[in-house]
Amino acid sequence: MALLTAEKPTTPGRARRPARLRTPTRLVRRIQDNLLAYAFLAGGLFCFALFSWYPLVRGVILSFQQVNFVTDPYWVGAENYEVLLDDPLFWTAWKNTVVFTGLALVLGYAAPLVLAILLNELRHLRAFFRITVYLPVMLPPIVVVLLWQYFYDPGNGLFNAVLRGVGLPESQWTQGGGSAMISLVLVSTWANLGGATLMYLAALQGVPGELYETAELDGATIWQRLRHVTLPQLRFIMLVLLLLQIIATMQVFIEPYQLTGTSNPDTITVMVLVYRYAFTVNQDFGLAAAMSVLLFVVLGVFSALYLRLTREAK
Repeated sequence: MALLTAEKPTTPGRARRPARLRTPTRLVRRIQDNLLAYAFLAGGLFCFALFSWYPLVRGVILSFQQVNFVTDPYWVGAENYEVLLDDPLFWTAWKNTVVFTGLALVLGYAAPLVLAILLNELRHLRAFFRITVYLPVMLPPIVVVLLWQYFYDPGNGLFNAVLRGVGLPESQWTQGGGSAMISLVLVSTWANLGGATLMYLAALQGVPGELYETAELDGATIWQRLRHVTLPQLRFIMLVLLLLQIIATMQVFIEPYQLTGTSNPDTITVMVLVYRYAFTVNQDFGLAAAMSVLLFVVLGVFSALYLRLTREAK
């Protein structure tokens, strides 16, 4: 009986482990497997908070303070906003910014779409023309502005040389009150044309070919195919690019700053006025921060209303 009830001897070197030590919990194993991913996520959130959230919060706080190179910062409340509303340049800058945005939409919103449609219809040298169109986007913005500054030079500039060659009167371009804003818009449109064109071109590649074939069988002309097939299929990307272009043009800075300076009332924009408040005349970072906060609020409200109104179109 003793032999029958004896336990089976274990193999030497293979001691049995407790079950709870062999199988860790599912949560612990999942954390161990994704520890590296959590580390990368934490690093990304830290960088985003340091370079995006902190400057935003810090800018809002600065807008309620007096901050300059002379005295220590101190709290002034809404005084900075009151000074802005009393400054005539404040309203001039907003007017010029709105005019610049409107002209940029007239000249620069439809041009990328038309150019993308033309490139999409090409059968030869399509890659070459894509690179050519996108080339200005690859140039640094300051290089683009300096290049056009040579074109606009009232003395020996390229454009005036062409006008003299054909017997037409010369123009002051960026120095004239009537032509200065148009000149800035041309620079901005040329510099940013390639990015929007490639986005439209990528969207055109996703339009089903069966739609065009059906339209051709129904006897639709090229304009009817464009109106009833191409544009409806591009509606979403057109709405998105319209919003992005408005936000970008409302923050224009390099073109007016480099070509016309910070004191020209015909071309001073909101961002140029921010620079003027912070680094030239006033040297008051609190005043510049207040102007930036107002621009942020205006763009935020506009974006919210735009997305609300275009929700059904998407």
